[in-house]
Amino acid sequence: MTGWLIRDYSQDDLEAVVRIATESSTTGEPPLFQLSEAVAALQAPHPAVVAVADEVMIGAAVSSVEGDRAWILRICMSPDWRNMGLGTALITALEHRLFAGGVRTVHAALPEGETGAAALRNCDFDDRSGLVFFEKRGRVTPQAVGMLSSLGAELPAGGLWQKVAGMQREKALIERRLVLPLAYPELASQHGVEPPRAVMLFGPPGTGKSTFAHAIASRLAWPFLELFPARLAAEYGLATGLNRRFDEIAQLHHVLVFIDEVEEVASARSGADATAVGVVNELLKAIVRFRSQDGRLLVCATNNVTTLDPAFLRHGRFDYVLPIGPPDHSARVALWESYLERAGAEADSEGLASASEGFTPADIAHVARTVSQAQFERTFDTGTRARPTTDDYLNTIRGTRPTVSSTMTQEFADHSERFARI
Repeated sequence: MTGWLIRDYSQDDLEAVVRIATESSTTGEPPLFQLSEAVAALQAPHPAVVAVADEVMIGAAVSSVEGDRAWILRICMSPDWRNMGLGTALITALEHRLFAGGVRTVHAALPEGETGAAALRNCDFDDRSGLVFFEKRGRVTPQAVGMLSSLGAELPAGGLWQKVAGMQREKALIERRLVLPLAYPELASQHGVEPPRAVMLFGPPGTGKSTFAHAIASRLAWPFLELFPARLAAEYGLATGLNRRFDEIAQLHHVLVFIDEVEEVASARSGADATAVGVVNELLKAIVRFRSQDGRLLVCATNNVTTLDPAFLRHGRFDYVLPIGPPDHSARVALWESYLERAGAEADSEGLASASEGFTPADIAHVARTVSQAQFERTFDTGTRARPTTDDYLNTIRGTRPTVSSTMTQEFADHSERFARI
């Protein structure tokens, strides 16, 4: 005698199913499908069955059907009714309904040892042990999408971090100081590490500060929002615009905020007019408010760190002040190899790296783009695929003026000594 009755789910059962689902787990591991997805399937309605004993619900199995395939979203049981065959009975009843409705394949995925795993095996479900389960959860709630759109935020494409060629020293520093504490806040907290809230990137133009900001957002799967001071000034007045925009940002759960050429709104206050002083004061106050919330990062970039108001670089406002300089030889080799592979060119990356000493990533990208365009045009004109040679790149390098002069390189080295905080 089983002691239970299994029947189809009805809308009056929803509260009891939710109750059982919340008390059913035996592993503590998060399920593949969230409870809200199971509830939505029940309300649709998709096939589901419940078990009742003495007019009290003791178990449920919920599915979702798409075409001729179905997923079992939940198998849940009251703790007192485990290991009595109830799971097997629920799954059997549910699969009968699914197959009768035209489903050809039923899938289920559970944490190992979770409620229902043994019952699935008892019902002859194949354990596909050769598969690897991948998961990526978004950081943006549906409620935040409208606000992100109105603010001009974007969701960066995945994989931007991996596409930052070369600059391994800078990537390693940013990965460890910024990304890891933000991506794993609980682990960081166990070690007394406070995730960073704001970082200043400084270095000559074209060295990739903006690229790094986008890549960090991509790495964290956070929205990327760039603030444009000129636009804020035109809409509201700069001080009011900054205050208003940071108040709006405070309503978002996760976001990376980027201000490029921040010296335009954060230059030294000594000798400045009252309006400029008011803007700096407002931005300083906004940063303090910004730092009070989790799940956000402010990235500011400047070409000349010496022009910033000294208050900006104090501890408590920016956690790190990171130098982003021209790529060294090994970084230039990596950059060239990425462009050569894209162009299908068999050229000497070591020789190109040596010839392009002092070039920024933007300079190297310009040379690579110029050569690729020339080869494209040659192929179009001749009808024969043209492939660039080492000499094609070297000739273009000789005709390109580096963005960063030797004087700028020396200044950057001096500024790194004085201002870097890593």
